Amino acid sequence: MKRRVVVTGMGLLSPVGNTVEESFNNLVAGKNGVDFITLHDATDWKVKIAGEIKNLNLEDYLDKKEIKRADRVTNIAMVATQEAVAQANFMNHTYNPFRVGTFVGSGIGGLNTIFDETKVSVLRGQDRISPFFIPNSIINLIGARIGIKYQAKGANMPQVTACSAATNSIGEAFRNIRDGYLDAAITGGSEAPINELGVGGFSSLKALNFSNDPEIASVPFDTRRTGFVMAEAAGILILEEYEAAKKRNAPIIAEMVGYGTTSDAFHMTAPDDEANGITECIRLALEDAQIKPDQLGYINAHGTSTVLNDKLETLGIKKALGAAAYKVNISSTKSMTGHALGAAGAIETIAVIKALETGKIPPTIHLNSPDPECDLNYTPNVMVERDFEYGMNINIGFGGQNAAIIFKKVKS
Repeated sequence: MKRRVVVTGMGLLSPVGNTVEESFNNLVAGKNGVDFITLHDATDWKVKIAGEIKNLNLEDYLDKKEIKRADRVTNIAMVATQEAVAQANFMNHTYNPFRVGTFVGSGIGGLNTIFDETKVSVLRGQDRISPFFIPNSIINLIGARIGIKYQAKGANMPQVTACSAATNSIGEAFRNIRDGYLDAAITGGSEAPINELGVGGFSSLKALNFSNDPEIASVPFDTRRTGFVMAEAAGILILEEYEAAKKRNAPIIAEMVGYGTTSDAFHMTAPDDEANGITECIRLALEDAQIKPDQLGYINAHGTSTVLNDKLETLGIKKALGAAAYKVNISSTKSMTGHALGAAGAIETIAVIKALETGKIPPTIHLNSPDPECDLNYTPNVMVERDFEYGMNINIGFGGQNAAIIFKKVKS
């Protein structure tokens, strides 16, 4: 018999807030977190805007030595984990540590370390490369650091699936608990890609918006969309087996009930032009949750503000949900946060859970000129209040990665 899995804690650093509550309140209010880059000098760069975490002093949360010896991608994940652990009272859990896993995904990992140490190698020589270069570059070290601090000795299995990394990581943690391999997991995603190499790389792909106007840059489902806005973020969930969470009196925020994932096997960067991959992904998540399409009240869409993604994701939702696609509220919170790559699913999953909890659905801001091919209800510009039982998050990544996860409201 499959076991029930619940969310007991959440933590978030995002371009619209440095806690879950601050981030969600700003999403509901339609606050734009996209602004001019401060993490590096972008004066002479084509792209000058991004979704940065703001007013963050890492020393308020972490030891100076700990900060210095880790990449930003790990440090922000550690901060988000602190919030999630505190909400779940997870420091006082009663689990066998070998039954607690870490599943913290990232699309790129320690990109700041990679960029900095490459410069050291070229300018100062091989012998001056930091001994922390390799540990701080590789993605599994994010979860490993979390595991060391919180003594999570079970599987450390980050999913490295581009922009669906956090969603796949949450999904795989869910399966491990549901199927009895683990009793709890620290899961989510982290990404810190805003430097000359990260922004320059996506700029060369022609994937980014080049307007340098924060108010018209991230415009999902709008005719004006030309590319996404890069962002950084870290989001963490504590997942636990339901009976065990109840036994230790943990706060039960939502129940996770479904997960689907597929690969397009179509193109390195472009989505399947028939949307078959994302259609099947959504269908699998619904089947896993054992619900019908018309039971969904809210979908947080991938909604990147790129021409192909938005219209093909729309097509996939229509094909998977049928007539119910026109009844569900959909929004892209990337209209406010930008696109945090492998951490995007962490922001957006938390938004779905908070929407379930509060009945407040964040809007898609900047949606003033809807694309005729994007004709669903994207909750334009103003949040909507709606009582609903099931919410879904969808993420899509380079390489044809698709992931969808479903949560159920906890009834008081």
